[in-house]
Amino acid sequence: MTDAVYVYGIVSADTAPPRDHAGIGDPPAKVQTLKSGDVAALVSPIDARTPLGRKEDLLAHQRLLDAVAADGPVLPLTFGAALTDPDAVVGELLEPNRDDFVRALDELRGRAEYMVTARYVQEAVLGEVLDEHPELAELRDSIAGRPEELTHQDRIRLGEGINAAVSAKREHDTRALADVVRPHVVQAVVREPAHELDAARIAVLAEVDAEEKLTGSLAQVARDWHGRAEIRVRGPLAPYDFVTTVR
Repeated sequence: MTDAVYVYGIVSADTAPPRDHAGIGDPPAKVQTLKSGDVAALVSPIDARTPLGRKEDLLAHQRLLDAVAADGPVLPLTFGAALTDPDAVVGELLEPNRDDFVRALDELRGRAEYMVTARYVQEAVLGEVLDEHPELAELRDSIAGRPEELTHQDRIRLGEGINAAVSAKREHDTRALADVVRPHVVQAVVREPAHELDAARIAVLAEVDAEEKLTGSLAQVARDWHGRAEIRVRGPLAPYDFVTTVR
């Protein structure tokens, strides 16, 4: 076996690896820390010949960092980052960047990332679009019951019109949701939709102690959007969107 060292992220030297989360690999590797002064790297041994790309490994990488973020600051590394041996982790990664790592960890202390998402209820958003765009409703009605081969172009026009209307609605709802959370967070980043029914995806950096205020600020929106979109908040998470990811 050709051993290498897989690196998950950078933490304060007094941070202990979470006991309930193993590392990547099959079987999963035990995670430990390599220290240099006030900082440490979360690492585990891997076979350097094993390709890194399994979905299970990516999820293990994310789960480990998110578990650490629940208890303290962490600088996540890009999935797949590995060095030749423990000496390389300390000498090539930690020592040359130690001061920068300390500053970044200090800035994140007491903070974590949260993912705020809203997803449309399909029937509800389609009903809104057709109510707001009677020309699309007329086009839909004209197609109904007719053979697909005779209405192909009309079906394309209808799909494009609905998609454009949903995109405009998504932009509006994303701005509205961002306005609600912004007073309760340090930073916010709008993410691209991951699903055609996504109404909003906003990553926020917030004080962990302010989590209740963040979720509370969304309660009224959830009530207003009941039946048309479902709002969720995930976190605390590792701050993937708010640090320059170490490579």
